[in-house]
Amino acid sequence: MKLSDYHYPLPPERIAQTPAQPRDASRLLVLGRSAPRLEDRQFLDLPELLAPGDLLVANDTRVIPARLLGRKDSGGRAEVLLLHRESHDCWEALVRSAKRSRPGTRITIGETLSVVVEEARGDGVYGVRLECDGDPVAAVEALGSMPLPPYIRRDAAEPRDREWYQTRFAAADKHGSAAAPTAGLHFSDAVLAALEKRGVKRAAVTLHVGLGTFLPMRAEQLDEHRMHREWYEVPEATAGLVNRALDEGRRVVAVGTTTTRVLEHCGAGGRVQAGSGWTDLFIRPGHPWKVVGGMVTNFHLPESTLLVLVAAFAGRERVLDAYRHAVQAGYRFYSYGDAMLIV
Repeated sequence: MKLSDYHYPLPPERIAQTPAQPRDASRLLVLGRSAPRLEDRQFLDLPELLAPGDLLVANDTRVIPARLLGRKDSGGRAEVLLLHRESHDCWEALVRSAKRSRPGTRITIGETLSVVVEEARGDGVYGVRLECDGDPVAAVEALGSMPLPPYIRRDAAEPRDREWYQTRFAAADKHGSAAAPTAGLHFSDAVLAALEKRGVKRAAVTLHVGLGTFLPMRAEQLDEHRMHREWYEVPEATAGLVNRALDEGRRVVAVGTTTTRVLEHCGAGGRVQAGSGWTDLFIRPGHPWKVVGGMVTNFHLPESTLLVLVAAFAGRERVLDAYRHAVQAGYRFYSYGDAMLIV
């Protein structure tokens, strides 16, 4: 398959700039995975669209205010996007500035934090060290802004994006994502309570969203694309719940493409293995699905790994037909947009 096979036209006005308010007021397009089905619903309808006994698995990562704006010692502006914490004060990061940053370059953020470039790793990725008098993570929380994607056309994130761009599943001890697992943004306390009442079980995995999820593909042939690795964790309790559901013939419904990749990576042998590590799994047509039987997802960018994954799950033509319908029906697209349920 070619990357251009996953293109679709999208009018700019269909790109959501803010989320639905309240967050569960978004629309929900229901797509049949293996049978003709296309329904326009509301996200509040999700509980009645799932079956008692379904297991809903979500990504509990927490987005950090990873975008840091500062100046080099030379006076030039620089932007740092923190990707992955490697130790107490060392991170992998994207660094953007007018001139290439060399090891030793210092970027001053506010009055209390400095980012020192230590190593160039290619593709604009660097190893950096954070310097401050106190806790580097606390300094990032105070001085950073939420890493909104570039198609949200604002000069900077607003204070309320700290709530908007964080899912209800985000755990206090799971800081680490440079982008939100956006399918989780639609869930509210009311929807979660209705799911519990319906008899839908819940579990969580962690995948810290980084370059693997949001970096554009450059190779025209899908087989030539190589995903950047991202850190995941599957608790023993989650592995047990997923495997029990599979044994009993109950459906495992993944909230988002990040959750899907974790489950399929750790369940490649047909049983989900607990543990943590790195995944660079690129799900494309021909993927042997072992775990995921349903998916809640957003509408994704053309020619993206996320759209390719969704098409691998439900069929390219069926998914692109659904996207064409969504455009015509006025659905809102991308991170702050509406949702799809594929079952």
